[in-house]
Amino acid sequence: METIASFTVNHDTLTPGIYVSRIDGDITTYDLRTRIPNSGDFMDNRTMHSVEHMFATYIRNSAISERVIYFGPMGCQTGFYLLVRDAENGEVLEIVKSVLRQIIAHDGEMFGMERKACGNWLNLSLDDAKTECARYLDVLENKENDFMYKE
Repeated sequence: METIASFTVNHDTLTPGIYVSRIDGDITTYDLRTRIPNSGDFMDNRTMHSVEHMFATYIRNSAISERVIYFGPMGCQTGFYLLVRDAENGEVLEIVKSVLRQIIAHDGEMFGMERKACGNWLNLSLDDAKTECARYLDVLENKENDFMYKE
């Protein structure tokens, strides 16, 4: 059986950043790595869930909204996947940073924080989303982002 591409990345050398995980035709899968894998510093479910609600809403209302295929958390609790059609890496990076800034500045109710909109609506925290997004934005603004995994 073939090994899937994400299992071939050396997670012991992976650091927070933005990476191209794979390209399938016109769809690029971005690895938005917010935490160091295998370090014991994992996102809790409420943080992942909260970032998912906020980021998915803002990215689907961004300049690339029509090209967004999917945004969601990694099961390993160290980041998120963003799938975009016809992506330019630089454009996606700027949109990701813009979305993070919007989340950090968000003043109002958390998107989808009601029973009819979410299957676990009590497990959300805007403050947790803002903290995680600020942490990740700091990484993206202070790191050379070449989108390549390092060995």
